[in-house]
Amino acid sequence: MFKSKIIALATLMLVQAIPVHAQHAKDRDEFYWLGEINKATAVINSEQGLLDRQTAQRIAVGLDKVLKDGDQPGGKRPSTVITFEPLLIKAGGVEVTLLHAGRSSQDMHATYRAAILRDDMLKLAAQLNTTATTVVRLAEQHAKTIVPNYTNGVAAQPNSYGHYLLGFAAALDRDAQRIREAYARLDQSPMGTTVLNGTSWPLDRARMGNYLGFSKIVNNAYDAHQIAAVDQPVEAGAIVTSIALHAGSFIEDVMAQYANSRPWILLREGGGNTYVSSAMPQKRNPGLLNGTRAEASTAITLAMGPVMRAHNLPPGMADAKEVKPNKEMVQSAIKVLQGWDRILNALVIDRDRALDELNSDWTASQELADVLMRKYKLPFRVGHHFASEVVDYAKAKNIRPSDFPYAEAQRIYAQAIKEFDTATGPATLPMSEQEFRETLDPVAIVNHRATAGGPQPAEMDRMLKEAKQTLAEQATWIQEKRTKIDASLARLDRDFAKLAGQP
Repeated sequence: MFKSKIIALATLMLVQAIPVHAQHAKDRDEFYWLGEINKATAVINSEQGLLDRQTAQRIAVGLDKVLKDGDQPGGKRPSTVITFEPLLIKAGGVEVTLLHAGRSSQDMHATYRAAILRDDMLKLAAQLNTTATTVVRLAEQHAKTIVPNYTNGVAAQPNSYGHYLLGFAAALDRDAQRIREAYARLDQSPMGTTVLNGTSWPLDRARMGNYLGFSKIVNNAYDAHQIAAVDQPVEAGAIVTSIALHAGSFIEDVMAQYANSRPWILLREGGGNTYVSSAMPQKRNPGLLNGTRAEASTAITLAMGPVMRAHNLPPGMADAKEVKPNKEMVQSAIKVLQGWDRILNALVIDRDRALDELNSDWTASQELADVLMRKYKLPFRVGHHFASEVVDYAKAKNIRPSDFPYAEAQRIYAQAIKEFDTATGPATLPMSEQEFRETLDPVAIVNHRATAGGPQPAEMDRMLKEAKQTLAEQATWIQEKRTKIDASLARLDRDFAKLAGQP
């Protein structure tokens, strides 16, 4: 614990020491990264004797002018090597092209694409963690809120709403795992691989990657731009798809309640959550649900883009690699998560209405078969048949579980058992009237679950504790990755400033 606090404090101090311009990834576009690549090239090549120190200084001054001009309102911010270089030549003369020794637009573009997608994936991870934190907070708040859960669109069993939410927290944790796994493959520098098999120039790829905040270099020069650069957006698209599917599933479960005359879960009215009908005064349309569901559909559509653009192409084509569509794809998932977070914070749950629905639809009937088998050794299928007959009778007579006549239960049991070999279980209903009624109590059913991972209080406490720990670890991971990038770029800024003769 003490060690963790020291690390956290050191991380905070490091972030505070980094110049503001290096801390924020919002402006790290293609122009920004082309500038960083050129700065790193000038510093490394001059220190390793590949570029004369005085020449490197003049180049650095010209490069610095291009970058500062680009940061001005309306300044030119070209996004390709061949449109960036003319500005360099204009600012520093043709000798600035000495920087291009052993380089290609292939590896430079692959590098900024990886760096931009890397930043975007961290933004996605951060929003995912924010939304998942809300899910877990509500799960703890509703650990004892008993509601119906549905399978095949039909009320199935009573459950803790907190347990239901922890199921979605587990799904979002898998998405977070996928981001971390994809990030490890993305966080590899292709810079210095030139076109596809390197160069005769002894470039220091490892140092270049370190300056740009990468953890390692892409191992194979051909893979760096020709193959891996396509894999990256395709993998990101798979993550976007998974997130959108999870959000859509949750939204549709809430949306289904709006078709009921007496829903047990709704959005808080107003505040952009709902809107009134232009013609029907009684309606409160769930605009937030509709809007977020539409965003999820858009996200899935965009996530298919890299696959569609990349298939049936030979290596080396840029179709699936472009920054703009891939950035929009990741941003679409962020919007979905933001909308989902708003939905979670706007939910209003009527506990009494939820229990009423449970009791009106016999969702506790399976427990009859379970208890008869567990306590009285009655084969499950026999108990299931008895419970099914009870439900059929109750629905035909419009009887709720709490009102079902015990004598009628005894009669149905005796009749049901005759249809099977009586040696398989008691000839008469072995449950007392009190036990019969307790077995049909949704709250008791949830509390008496004994399955690992179930909704019973002890398991809820365990899973909530683990979920909170997982969220804390994910937040630490995100901060560590951001800090590493920011610290690397800040170090590059300092070394470049020295080369350019700046104070």
